[in-house]
Amino acid sequence: MNTATEANFDGLVGPTHNYSGLSFGNVASLNNSARPSNPKAAAKQGLVKMKALADMGFVQGVLAPHERPHIPTLRRLGFSGSDTNILEQAAKQAPKLLAAVSSASCMWTANAATVSPSGDTSDKRVHFTPANLVNKFHRSIEHETTGAILQATFKDEKHFAHHPALPSVDHFGDEGAANHTRFCHGYGEQGIEFFVYGMEAFNNSAPHPAKFPARHTLEASQAVARRHGLSPEQVVYAQQNPDVIDAGVFHNDVIAVGNRNAHFYHQEAFLDTAKMKQDLLTAWGDRASKLHLIEVPSNAVSVQDCIQSYLFNSQLLSRDDDDMVLVVPGECENNPAVWAYLNSLVVGQSPINEIKVFDLKQSMSNGGGPACLRLRVALTQAEQAAINPSTLMNDTLFERLNIWVDKHYRDELHEKDLADPQLLIESRNALDELTQIMHLGSVYEFQR
Repeated sequence: MNTATEANFDGLVGPTHNYSGLSFGNVASLNNSARPSNPKAAAKQGLVKMKALADMGFVQGVLAPHERPHIPTLRRLGFSGSDTNILEQAAKQAPKLLAAVSSASCMWTANAATVSPSGDTSDKRVHFTPANLVNKFHRSIEHETTGAILQATFKDEKHFAHHPALPSVDHFGDEGAANHTRFCHGYGEQGIEFFVYGMEAFNNSAPHPAKFPARHTLEASQAVARRHGLSPEQVVYAQQNPDVIDAGVFHNDVIAVGNRNAHFYHQEAFLDTAKMKQDLLTAWGDRASKLHLIEVPSNAVSVQDCIQSYLFNSQLLSRDDDDMVLVVPGECENNPAVWAYLNSLVVGQSPINEIKVFDLKQSMSNGGGPACLRLRVALTQAEQAAINPSTLMNDTLFERLNIWVDKHYRDELHEKDLADPQLLIESRNALDELTQIMHLGSVYEFQR
């Protein structure tokens, strides 16, 4: 049997981490708009989680942040002159545009790409498609750099296939792995790829949310499945409940999480729960292990409790067969209904046997929990050996990155600080040094 493991690649929080309220439909992002942020604390909170999971024996990688403020985008939008002149013009003429091109949102690597392991693909390589994130301007500028960083991390063409993002139009709105999970008996075996979408772009009569946008389309998921060479019998599509999108559940990973043979989801997560369950069970077939469908009832945990606590924006990690740990943010512990449910869960019959709590307040205040911060990549031993080793978390990298953060990051950042030319210089110096630490090459435009 082809043995494999699941690696988690977390986004390193960038030096311009700030709260500008850019994400319509993301309640936490909107509620914390204009508060001062702490980029140094945010980066260190993320590093602590990465190191803790590496110490627990999980394969943990790091994905570099992007260049921000992104001067090339401002130039494309008509601002000219020196970089300092461009920042001055943008701050005066279009401050919200400056905030958008300064966002550190690439830290949420669940949106970086959709990844299909070699056990599922027709050419037996790991396939990556960066998400176009077309629904939000500040995220739609990410995919080219994301692709470059993924290629610098997963270099070997013998093992890894890299695709460009889908066309950047609403019809193919793609939010990446935040709306994708994979069920399998073992990570190296053929699994079931589970795609969740918010709407059908070419069917106006199909259900869709009324208040907030459905960021991900069925058509995008189908296109990714085709280009990754997935077997149709091993792919399941399910529509997210439009009502929960309108309540603030902007991605499926805010209302459901899956891993191996466990699907942990809220009663109201899907438009047609019965069909979702039947489709998964049909695709699962007679595999050696049982498929655990863990449905959280609304009378135990409300949708609003899910949004406030990010219960489902958690990492569900396998330590062994039918032994899983759930990594949750501290907000879960502070929500009585959620904490009571979790305590009952671990003593029940599910494979979830332990809850690990992490302080991720800086990320949570912008609407991103543990699951937002990581991209999952199932890898065989040969594929794991082919990864850029300088991107894998260990004692040495943890120490180097903490020193690097202390050297380059600010303790406090206000939206008005984004116009400071010194912040751009600090950010570029930081990223230039980071590419040397992680041996990424010239992945940023300012380096070329």
